[in-house]
Amino acid sequence: MSSNKLELKRKREQNMVNQMIKLYCKKNHNDQNADGLCDECRNLLEYSQKRSEKCPFMETKTFCAFCKTHCYSPTRREEIRAVMRYSGPRMMLTAPVATLHHLYLSILHKLKGSKHKY
Repeated sequence: MSSNKLELKRKREQNMVNQMIKLYCKKNHNDQNADGLCDECRNLLEYSQKRSEKCPFMETKTFCAFCKTHCYSPTRREEIRAVMRYSGPRMMLTAPVATLHHLYLSILHKLKGSKHKY
């Protein structure tokens, strides 16, 4: 995969996580800053972006949930799971194309196994 495609994939993933965290924070926390995130959610977003930047499997992975190597700490993994559980179903209303793409790739992953690439 070319470095441009890899960066595009990384940015797409980071954008989706950003949208999900913002949605979660807006509906679950009352102390958002001007950018729509509370300090706790901002920290989670920054953590997730750092993990994405350092991901050694970005070229071949589908989603972090399917990765055999978890690079999130156990506490952060639970935090991001809570965000995903809440925001995932609601993303169909705020980002339907991205949500359908994610669903499509998830189904392909389950059908073909982890060998499927983006």
